[in-house]
Amino acid sequence: MNWAEVQIETAKAGLDLLCANLMDLGFTGFVIHDPDDFEALMAGKVGHWDYLEDGLAEALTVGAPCVTVYIPENDQGHEQMAQLRSLIAQLKASEQAIDYGTLAYTVQGMNEADWANNWKQYFKPLCVGKKLWVTPTWVEDTPPTGRIVLRIDPGSSFGTGQHDTTKLCLAFLEDCVSDGCKVLDIGCGSGILSIGAMLLGAGSTEAIDIEQHAAESARENAVNNGIAAKLYHIYCGNILTDETLVKQLGNGYDVVCANIVSDILIAMKALFVRFMKPGATLLLSGIIEERLDEVIAEMKSVGLHVVSVETGKGWAAVRLTK
Repeated sequence: MNWAEVQIETAKAGLDLLCANLMDLGFTGFVIHDPDDFEALMAGKVGHWDYLEDGLAEALTVGAPCVTVYIPENDQGHEQMAQLRSLIAQLKASEQAIDYGTLAYTVQGMNEADWANNWKQYFKPLCVGKKLWVTPTWVEDTPPTGRIVLRIDPGSSFGTGQHDTTKLCLAFLEDCVSDGCKVLDIGCGSGILSIGAMLLGAGSTEAIDIEQHAAESARENAVNNGIAAKLYHIYCGNILTDETLVKQLGNGYDVVCANIVSDILIAMKALFVRFMKPGATLLLSGIIEERLDEVIAEMKSVGLHVVSVETGKGWAAVRLTK
Protein backbone atom coordinates (compact mmCIF):
# COMPACT_ATOMS: atom_id res chain seq x y z
CA MET A 1 0.00 0.00 0.00
CA ASN A 2 1.18 3.53 -0.78
CA TRP A 3 1.22 6.20 1.92
CA ALA A 4 1.24 9.98 1.84
CA GLU A 5 3.31 11.87 4.39
CA VAL A 6 1.52 15.00 5.59
CA GLN A 7 3.57 17.52 7.58
CA ILE A 8 1.69 20.30 9.39
CA GLU A 9 3.50 23.36 10.71
CA THR A 10 2.21 24.73 14.00
CA ALA A 11 3.30 26.73 17.06
CA LYS A 12 4.49 25.54 20.47
CA ALA A 13 1.26 26.67 22.15
CA GLY A 14 -0.94 24.75 19.73
CA LEU A 15 1.11 21.57 19.40
CA ASP A 16 -0.70 19.43 21.98
CA LEU A 17 -4.16 20.60 20.94
CA LEU A 18 -3.40 19.97 17.27
CA CYS A 19 -2.41 16.40 18.16
CA ALA A 20 -5.62 16.00 20.17
CA ASN A 21 -7.68 17.13 17.19
CA LEU A 22 -5.80 14.74 14.92
CA MET A 23 -6.62 11.91 17.32
CA ASP A 24 -10.28 12.89 16.94
CA LEU A 25 -9.88 12.18 13.22
CA GLY A 26 -8.62 8.67 13.95
CA PHE A 27 -4.86 9.29 13.73
CA THR A 28 -3.18 7.20 16.40
CA GLY A 29 0.47 8.03 15.82
CA PHE A 30 2.45 11.17 15.03
CA VAL A 31 5.99 12.24 14.36
CA ILE A 32 6.50 15.48 16.30
CA HIS A 33 9.36 17.86 15.62
CA ASP A 34 9.79 20.48 18.35
CA PRO A 35 13.07 22.46 18.24
CA ASP A 36 12.73 23.25 21.95
CA ASP A 37 12.89 19.56 22.84
CA PHE A 38 16.11 19.12 20.90
CA GLU A 39 17.68 22.17 22.56
CA ALA A 40 16.80 20.71 25.97
CA LEU A 41 18.44 17.44 24.95
CA MET A 42 21.59 19.21 23.80
CA ALA A 43 21.74 21.15 27.06
CA GLY A 44 21.89 17.88 28.94
CA LYS A 45 18.45 18.25 30.55
CA VAL A 46 17.36 14.87 29.21
CA GLY A 47 19.50 12.00 27.96
CA HIS A 48 22.95 12.51 26.43
CA TRP A 49 24.73 12.34 23.08
CA ASP A 50 27.98 10.51 22.40
CA TYR A 51 28.13 11.62 18.78
CA LEU A 52 26.26 14.13 16.65
CA GLU A 53 26.50 14.15 12.87
CA ASP A 54 27.72 17.40 11.33
CA GLY A 55 24.84 19.74 10.52
CA LEU A 56 22.21 17.72 12.40
CA ALA A 57 21.95 20.13 15.33
CA GLU A 58 21.34 23.07 13.00
CA ALA A 59 18.69 21.14 11.07
CA LEU A 60 16.78 20.12 14.19
CA THR A 61 16.82 23.46 16.01
CA VAL A 62 15.48 25.68 13.23
CA GLY A 63 11.96 26.18 12.02
CA ALA A 64 8.59 25.93 13.69
CA PRO A 65 7.25 22.85 15.48
CA CYS A 66 5.47 20.45 13.14
CA VAL A 67 3.43 17.28 13.28
CA THR A 68 3.71 14.55 10.65
CA VAL A 69 1.03 11.94 9.97
CA TYR A 70 0.82 9.18 7.39
CA ILE A 71 -2.30 8.56 5.33
CA PRO A 72 -2.94 5.40 3.27
CA GLU A 73 -3.86 5.60 -0.40
CA ASN A 74 -7.32 4.04 -0.10
CA ASP A 75 -10.90 5.07 0.62
CA GLN A 76 -10.19 5.54 4.33
CA GLY A 77 -7.18 7.66 3.45
CA HIS A 78 -9.25 9.85 1.16
CA GLU A 79 -11.71 10.47 3.99
CA GLN A 80 -8.90 11.24 6.44
CA MET A 81 -7.29 13.68 4.02
CA ALA A 82 -10.61 15.44 3.46
CA GLN A 83 -11.24 15.62 7.22
CA LEU A 84 -7.72 16.91 7.77
CA ARG A 85 -8.21 19.73 5.26
CA SER A 86 -11.50 20.65 6.91
CA LEU A 87 -9.97 20.58 10.39
CA ILE A 88 -7.14 22.88 9.36
CA ALA A 89 -9.63 25.29 7.80
CA GLN A 90 -11.69 25.25 11.02
CA LEU A 91 -8.64 25.91 13.21
CA LYS A 92 -7.45 28.73 10.98
CA ALA A 93 -10.87 30.37 11.12
CA SER A 94 -11.35 29.91 14.87
CA GLU A 95 -11.19 32.89 17.19
CA GLN A 96 -9.67 30.94 20.07
CA ALA A 97 -6.79 32.47 21.97
CA ILE A 98 -4.63 29.45 21.16
CA ASP A 99 -1.79 30.12 18.72
CA TYR A 100 -1.77 27.30 16.18
CA GLY A 101 0.88 28.95 14.02
CA THR A 102 0.58 28.93 10.24
CA LEU A 103 -0.97 25.42 9.97
CA ALA A 104 0.65 25.27 6.54
CA TYR A 105 0.90 21.66 5.39
CA THR A 106 2.76 19.72 2.73
CA VAL A 107 1.97 16.32 1.23
CA GLN A 108 4.80 14.08 0.08
CA GLY A 109 4.86 10.58 -1.36
CA MET A 110 2.46 11.09 -4.24
CA ASN A 111 1.48 13.96 -6.48
CA GLU A 112 -1.88 15.70 -6.24
CA ALA A 113 -3.25 14.08 -9.41
CA ASP A 114 -2.47 10.61 -8.09
CA TRP A 115 -4.03 11.41 -4.73
CA ALA A 116 -7.16 12.79 -6.35
CA ASN A 117 -7.76 9.72 -8.49
CA ASN A 118 -5.98 6.57 -7.27
CA TRP A 119 -8.17 6.13 -4.17
CA LYS A 120 -11.26 5.84 -6.40
CA GLN A 121 -10.55 2.18 -7.08
CA TYR A 122 -11.42 1.49 -3.43
CA PHE A 123 -14.74 3.40 -3.45
CA LYS A 124 -17.35 0.75 -4.19
CA PRO A 125 -21.16 0.86 -4.02
CA LEU A 126 -22.52 -0.18 -0.65
CA CYS A 127 -25.81 -0.55 1.20
CA VAL A 128 -26.23 1.78 4.18
CA GLY A 129 -28.94 1.23 6.74
CA LYS A 130 -32.17 -0.30 5.51
CA LYS A 131 -32.93 2.02 2.60
CA LEU A 132 -29.91 3.64 0.93
CA TRP A 133 -27.47 2.43 -1.70
CA VAL A 134 -24.47 4.77 -1.92
CA THR A 135 -22.53 4.59 -5.17
CA PRO A 136 -19.80 6.60 -6.90
CA THR A 137 -21.03 8.64 -9.85
CA TRP A 138 -18.50 6.89 -12.12
CA VAL A 139 -19.85 3.38 -11.42
CA GLU A 140 -22.77 1.97 -13.39
CA ASP A 141 -24.28 -0.86 -11.35
CA THR A 142 -27.81 -2.06 -10.74
CA PRO A 143 -28.89 -1.19 -7.20
CA PRO A 144 -30.40 -3.85 -4.96
CA THR A 145 -34.18 -4.06 -5.16
CA GLY A 146 -35.93 -1.50 -2.99
CA ARG A 147 -32.86 0.61 -2.29
CA ILE A 148 -32.76 4.38 -2.83
CA VAL A 149 -29.75 5.34 -4.96
CA LEU A 150 -27.47 8.09 -3.59
CA ARG A 151 -24.77 9.05 -6.12
CA ILE A 152 -21.66 10.75 -4.76
CA ASP A 153 -18.46 12.20 -6.19
CA PRO A 154 -16.74 13.73 -3.15
CA GLY A 155 -13.84 15.32 -5.04
CA SER A 156 -11.51 16.36 -2.22
CA SER A 157 -14.35 16.66 0.30
CA PHE A 158 -15.28 14.32 3.13
CA GLY A 159 -18.24 12.01 2.63
CA THR A 160 -18.23 8.89 0.46
CA GLY A 161 -20.33 6.81 2.81
CA GLN A 162 -17.44 4.41 3.43
CA HIS A 163 -16.45 6.00 6.75
CA ASP A 164 -18.24 4.69 9.83
CA THR A 165 -19.15 8.17 11.04
CA THR A 166 -21.05 8.79 7.80
CA LYS A 167 -22.73 5.39 7.77
CA LEU A 168 -23.91 5.79 11.37
CA CYS A 169 -25.40 9.20 10.62
CA LEU A 170 -27.10 8.08 7.40
CA ALA A 171 -28.70 5.17 9.26
CA PHE A 172 -30.00 7.59 11.89
CA LEU A 173 -31.48 9.81 9.17
CA GLU A 174 -33.65 6.93 7.96
CA ASP A 175 -35.47 6.91 11.30
CA CYS A 176 -35.88 10.64 11.88
CA VAL A 177 -36.49 12.19 8.44
CA SER A 178 -40.20 12.59 7.75
CA ASP A 179 -41.94 13.72 4.59
CA GLY A 180 -41.56 17.45 4.05
CA CYS A 181 -39.30 18.08 7.06
CA LYS A 182 -36.71 20.85 7.16
CA VAL A 183 -33.06 19.76 7.52
CA LEU A 184 -29.79 21.57 8.30
CA ASP A 185 -26.46 19.86 7.51
CA ILE A 186 -23.52 21.55 9.26
CA GLY A 187 -20.06 20.70 7.90
CA CYS A 188 -21.68 19.10 4.87
CA GLY A 189 -18.54 18.04 3.00
CA SER A 190 -19.68 16.23 -0.15
CA GLY A 191 -23.30 16.81 0.87
CA ILE A 192 -23.93 13.11 1.43
CA LEU A 193 -26.03 13.57 4.60
CA SER A 194 -28.20 16.43 3.37
CA ILE A 195 -28.69 14.79 -0.04
CA GLY A 196 -29.50 11.51 1.70
CA ALA A 197 -32.10 13.37 3.79
CA MET A 198 -33.71 14.77 0.64
CA LEU A 199 -33.85 11.36 -1.00
CA LEU A 200 -35.45 9.99 2.17
CA GLY A 201 -38.28 12.53 1.91
CA ALA A 202 -37.14 15.81 3.46
CA GLY A 203 -38.90 18.86 2.01
CA SER A 204 -35.93 21.23 2.02
CA THR A 205 -32.33 21.31 3.17
CA GLU A 206 -29.75 23.92 4.04
CA ALA A 207 -26.13 22.72 3.89
CA ILE A 208 -23.03 24.59 5.02
CA ASP A 209 -19.30 23.99 5.03
CA ILE A 210 -16.31 26.12 5.89
CA GLU A 211 -14.52 25.13 2.66
CA GLN A 212 -15.58 26.47 -0.72
CA HIS A 213 -14.63 23.31 -2.63
CA ALA A 214 -16.86 21.29 -0.31
CA ALA A 215 -19.81 23.62 -0.92
CA GLU A 216 -19.25 23.30 -4.68
CA SER A 217 -19.00 19.50 -4.40
CA ALA A 218 -22.28 19.33 -2.44
CA ARG A 219 -24.02 21.50 -5.03
CA GLU A 220 -22.83 19.27 -7.89
CA ASN A 221 -23.85 16.10 -6.05
CA ALA A 222 -27.30 17.51 -5.37
CA VAL A 223 -27.74 18.13 -9.10
CA ASN A 224 -26.51 14.60 -9.89
CA ASN A 225 -29.19 13.24 -7.57
CA GLY A 226 -31.96 15.21 -9.21
CA ILE A 227 -32.58 17.58 -6.32
CA ALA A 228 -34.11 20.93 -7.29
CA ALA A 229 -31.95 23.97 -6.50
CA LYS A 230 -34.90 25.77 -4.90
CA LEU A 231 -35.10 23.02 -2.25
CA TYR A 232 -31.37 22.62 -1.56
CA HIS A 233 -29.35 25.64 -0.51
CA ILE A 234 -25.57 25.68 -0.02
CA TYR A 235 -23.59 28.12 2.12
CA CYS A 236 -19.86 28.55 2.70
CA GLY A 237 -18.65 30.10 5.93
CA ASN A 238 -17.96 29.67 9.64
CA ILE A 239 -21.03 29.80 11.85
CA LEU A 240 -18.84 30.05 14.97
CA THR A 241 -17.61 33.48 13.93
CA ASP A 242 -20.21 34.82 11.49
CA GLU A 243 -23.43 35.95 13.17
CA THR A 244 -24.81 37.23 9.87
CA LEU A 245 -24.53 33.75 8.42
CA VAL A 246 -26.19 32.22 11.48
CA LYS A 247 -29.15 34.59 11.04
CA GLN A 248 -29.27 33.75 7.34
CA LEU A 249 -29.62 30.06 8.15
CA GLY A 250 -32.52 30.88 10.44
CA ASN A 251 -34.16 28.36 12.78
CA GLY A 252 -37.11 26.03 13.09
CA TYR A 253 -35.33 22.96 11.70
CA ASP A 254 -36.83 19.53 12.24
CA VAL A 255 -33.48 17.77 11.86
CA VAL A 256 -29.97 19.14 12.35
CA CYS A 257 -26.96 16.94 11.58
CA ALA A 258 -23.24 17.54 12.07
CA ASN A 259 -20.48 15.06 11.33
CA ILE A 260 -17.38 16.94 12.45
CA VAL A 261 -14.84 16.48 15.30
CA SER A 262 -15.69 16.54 18.99
CA ASP A 263 -14.20 19.94 19.84
CA ILE A 264 -16.11 21.66 17.04
CA LEU A 265 -19.35 19.89 18.00
CA ILE A 266 -18.92 21.09 21.58
CA ALA A 267 -18.20 24.64 20.42
CA MET A 268 -21.46 24.60 18.43
CA LYS A 269 -23.72 23.29 21.19
CA ALA A 270 -25.60 26.57 21.76
CA LEU A 271 -26.04 27.03 18.01
CA PHE A 272 -27.59 23.60 17.67
CA VAL A 273 -30.27 24.57 20.18
CA ARG A 274 -30.80 27.87 18.39
CA PHE A 275 -31.35 26.17 15.02
CA MET A 276 -33.73 23.46 16.29
CA LYS A 277 -37.44 23.84 16.83
CA PRO A 278 -39.01 22.26 19.94
CA GLY A 279 -39.06 18.49 19.57
CA ALA A 280 -36.47 18.56 16.77
CA THR A 281 -33.76 15.94 16.29
CA LEU A 282 -30.00 16.54 16.44
CA LEU A 283 -27.65 13.96 14.91
CA LEU A 284 -24.00 14.19 15.88
CA SER A 285 -21.23 12.03 14.45
CA GLY A 286 -17.47 12.13 14.01
CA ILE A 287 -16.99 11.31 17.70
CA ILE A 288 -14.31 8.87 18.81
CA GLU A 289 -15.70 6.56 21.50
CA GLU A 290 -13.20 7.85 24.07
CA ARG A 291 -14.84 11.29 23.90
CA LEU A 292 -18.47 10.17 23.70
CA ASP A 293 -19.30 10.83 27.35
CA GLU A 294 -17.71 14.28 27.16
CA VAL A 295 -19.72 15.28 24.08
CA ILE A 296 -22.97 13.97 25.58
CA ALA A 297 -22.36 15.89 28.83
CA GLU A 298 -21.81 19.11 26.89
CA MET A 299 -25.02 18.63 24.92
CA LYS A 300 -26.99 17.93 28.08
CA SER A 301 -25.65 21.17 29.55
CA VAL A 302 -27.69 23.13 26.97
CA GLY A 303 -30.88 21.18 27.57
CA LEU A 304 -30.61 18.48 24.89
CA HIS A 305 -31.70 14.92 25.65
CA VAL A 306 -30.10 11.71 24.38
CA VAL A 307 -32.42 9.42 22.45
CA SER A 308 -29.94 6.78 21.30
CA VAL A 309 -26.27 6.09 20.61
CA GLU A 310 -24.75 3.91 17.91
CA THR A 311 -21.11 2.86 17.63
CA GLY A 312 -18.90 1.24 15.02
CA LYS A 313 -15.16 0.60 14.74
CA GLY A 314 -14.24 3.09 17.45
CA TRP A 315 -16.64 5.83 16.34
CA ALA A 316 -19.93 6.97 17.83
CA ALA A 317 -23.02 8.82 16.63
CA VAL A 318 -25.63 10.31 18.95
CA ARG A 319 -29.28 11.13 18.37
CA LEU A 320 -30.62 13.88 20.63
CA THR A 321 -33.80 15.90 20.91
CA LYS A 322 -34.72 19.37 22.09
